[in-house]
Amino acid sequence: MRVVSVVSTKGGVGKTTVAANLGGLLADAGLRVLLLDLDSQPSLSSYYALNHEAIAGAYELIALNQTDPAQIISRTAVVGLDLILSNDNQGRLTTLLLHAPDGRLRLRNVLDHFRPRYDLLLIDTQGARSVLLEMAILASDLALSPITPEMLAARELRRGTLKLLNELEPVRHLGMPLPSLRLLLNQVNAIRTDSQIIISGLRETFTGAANISVLDTVVPDAVAYLNAASLGLPVHRIETRRSHKRRSPSALETMQALAIELFPEWRTAISTLSKRGGSMK
Repeated sequence: MRVVSVVSTKGGVGKTTVAANLGGLLADAGLRVLLLDLDSQPSLSSYYALNHEAIAGAYELIALNQTDPAQIISRTAVVGLDLILSNDNQGRLTTLLLHAPDGRLRLRNVLDHFRPRYDLLLIDTQGARSVLLEMAILASDLALSPITPEMLAARELRRGTLKLLNELEPVRHLGMPLPSLRLLLNQVNAIRTDSQIIISGLRETFTGAANISVLDTVVPDAVAYLNAASLGLPVHRIETRRSHKRRSPSALETMQALAIELFPEWRTAISTLSKRGGSMK
């Protein structure tokens, strides 16, 4: 099972949208995907309609080590896409993890219970530095960080997400390598000159960097992503063909490119989606 955390210490960069749509596409490609919502503002938990809502969720998983699927795993309306709901709106987990000896390792220590059932675990995290964010990173083998092409977002990346990863470096001495970081340019307006300058600067900054790279895939600020969220559907089902009114790829093409770039081992399954009209029936 691959474990990917969608991270940023800045809010509003599209973490939930990326997690929901990436998970939806991979589930439609026939993979077994589990979403874990660790955000105290549980947007991911309400993105898709549920065919079954579990009685427990992320709080019980982390605080009580509850791993019984019947208790904590909800099923979304997307076949093959399951969800562990965020249910800690009072922030109790943060206090618990800060005082527990194994706090930052809680999630890492329970993952073996899910490996036989899923191909991918996608973790949506808080848009701020927190012990929950650190726990998610330490449980992951890849961290995906959406970044909008704005100067403030670029500055926050360095003083927030990158600083956090640097401060977690000592865990390598405990035999726990940190995940590689992939930066995803998100909500990009292709015609804005300042956006292109920032994008070029980011790519130049991280060329040759160890364990950090900027993905080739760029997610545009297309209305299809907003429409998909309103409908509670994966965006690749909403926009399967490129619009004649703009130059950017369709949402299906974009999400396929992102999934293949992140998971080249699943290229064949992901690529066949276009032949099925963007979804499995």
